[in-house]
Formats: sequence, structure tokens, C-alpha cells
Amino acid sequence: MRLKTRCSKAATVLALAAGLALAGCGGDHSGHETGAAASPTASSTAGATFNAADGMFAVMMIPHHEQAVEMADLVPTRTTNADLLALATEIKDAQQPEITQMQGWLKGWGTDVAAMGDHASHGGMAGMQSDEAMADLAALTGDSFDRRWMEMMIDHHEGAVTMAKDVIAKGSDPAVRALAEQVITAQQAEIAQMTGMLGG
Repeated sequence: MRLKTRCSKAATVLALAAGLALAGCGGDHSGHETGAAASPTASSTAGATFNAADGMFAVMMIPHHEQAVEMADLVPTRTTNADLLALATEIKDAQQPEITQMQGWLKGWGTDVAAMGDHASHGGMAGMQSDEAMADLAALTGDSFDRRWMEMMIDHHEGAVTMAKDVIAKGSDPAVRALAEQVITAQQAEIAQMTGMLGG
């Protein structure tokens, strides 16, 4: 069923991105009051502006984070590696609140979060793992799972870092920039940790 809906969800995300581009490019978006929360030109922070790059970052990073949480949820039932169990908990505890934060931004910008669908429509994003790779991972246990999970999560994190660096270069909203910097700091540290655990 997820494969059947992949194309329609992808089209929805493309349309959503186009809408954000128009909203982010049209005029002065500096007035953000409570009453303006439903406007697509409302920013995530008072007196600030968002642009198309900020909007795209949130639209794409939400499903990206959701997949990381999905991967973290696999860990407790497939390994007894204490370091990996702790890392998975750390990743989930960091990324779930960030998902909520970005959903709040999209709502404030007048975006229909529910229309985004799930991460099945985002297979082309940097670091995003395929459904097949996720299924293969879920079938593993023990040391084989540990190694494959870390390899996939390193790739996933590297994609998130790339996306975060892109919005820092192109975005305009201070709250989005702050989150992007947080993503870079946390995920680069986790990449280094996993690389070490893999013996690299």
C-alpha cells in the first residue's frame, strides 16, 4: 500500500514545496502575531522572516527525522549492545521533539502538515534509506544488526548534516538556523561515535 501511494504523496510534497516557495518569496513577512499564525507568510519567530529554503528544510527534515526515529525503535528488540541501545535512545529523544518543533513551524506558516504523507515519498532525499533497506535491517539481529544499523545511520546523519548546511546558507529564519546548527553539532558527534564503534 505504501508503494501505491508513493507517487501521489511525492506530488503532494512537490506542490507543497512550490507553495512554500511562493510564500517565501512574496513581499515582507516580518509581522508575526498570534492572529497571523494561519498565514503562509507567518514566521516561526516573532519579527523574523522565513523563505523557501526554510520551508523546504522543515518539509523534508520531518520525514527524515521520522525515519531516524523508526530506526531507533528497532534497536531494543534486536540487540543487547549497551552502547547502541543508549545511542538509539539519545537519537530518538533528540529528534522527536525536533519533529514537533518543525511541525509547529509549518502550521504557523499555514502549511497542512497532514498533507505531507509519510517518509515513503521522500526516497530521493540525502541519506534517506529505502524501504527495502529498512526491511533488510529489521530482519537482522545481534552483531549483524549493530553493524548495518550504524552504517545506515551514519549515511542518514550525513544526509541531515548536508540539508542543515544548505538551509544555513540559503535560509533566513533565525529559529530554523538555530535548529540546523543543533542538527549539525549533534549528528556530527554521533557520526564520529558510530565510526569509532565500527572500528573506523
